[in-house]
Amino acid sequence: MKRICLIICILLGMTVQEKEKETMVLIKTTKGDIKVKLYNDTPLHRDNFIKLINEGWYNNSPFHRVINNFMIQGGHNQDGSVDPGYTIPAEFRANHIHKKGALAAARQGDHVNPKKASSGCQFYIVQGQVLTDAHIQMYQERMGKTFTAEQIEAYKTVGGTPHLDGEYTVFGEVVEGLDVIDKIASVKTGYMDVPVEPVTMTIEILK
Repeated sequence: MKRICLIICILLGMTVQEKEKETMVLIKTTKGDIKVKLYNDTPLHRDNFIKLINEGWYNNSPFHRVINNFMIQGGHNQDGSVDPGYTIPAEFRANHIHKKGALAAARQGDHVNPKKASSGCQFYIVQGQVLTDAHIQMYQERMGKTFTAEQIEAYKTVGGTPHLDGEYTVFGEVVEGLDVIDKIASVKTGYMDVPVEPVTMTIEILK
């Protein structure tokens, strides 16, 4: 009987581990590779991103908006389409912040999108800047929020864009390739922050 209980406990433990395992994706760009983990507690965004990757939506897709010390944005289909025809309900989580390397969904502005629903395909990766205590105090006063110790530590060490917290859904983070973000963010851009020389990507699921 004890042996049976032990086996059941082991199997249950394996099941929990499988459920908690985070999906890893590789963004292969012309400036280098970026490895990203997708959060399980933003399942709508995670599952949609996986679906589009499997459909080849991001094959040879460009980073079409790049702003140094802010973020790099992509999401166009290789045929130029910028919209799959749907949006995704916001999935804000207090523990997912816009630190450097955060993967977040772009969206239309509040005046036409008061519920802050995300684009079905557009995303960005945060570069941001390292913040001082004075910057953090300014953001807290401006946003009417008090940052946690973890948030303050992240923004003072790796940096980020705290004014976007609670405004755009963060659904993953870079685990390898932060330097590649910097390389892409530093390229020369022209009208509407479009890179003068195209920077493209292809995304694949890591098994």
